[in-house]
Amino acid sequence: MTEITTTFGVTVRFFAAARAAAGVDALSLTLRQGATMSDLVSELSGQSEELGLVLRKCSFLCDGVAVRGDDTVLMGARTVEVLPPFSGG
Repeated sequence: MTEITTTFGVTVRFFAAARAAAGVDALSLTLRQGATMSDLVSELSGQSEELGLVLRKCSFLCDGVAVRGDDTVLMGARTVEVLPPFSGG
């Protein structure tokens, strides 16, 4: 009998201001199948108020592909990268 997996693990990697707000380079989370980018951001925002503020301005890559909407289903993603706005060249 095949076991149905209802959760999956994802590594979240933080860069620049997001790393400073998170206090870590990366962390591992367990999400439910069907979780969206909005679900992930909500989960991360619960870590600290500062991180929640930074996340509102960030863009995200899911397994190297840009996430274009909060309703994007993560579909068993392995890595999500959190990229705050960068300036300069």
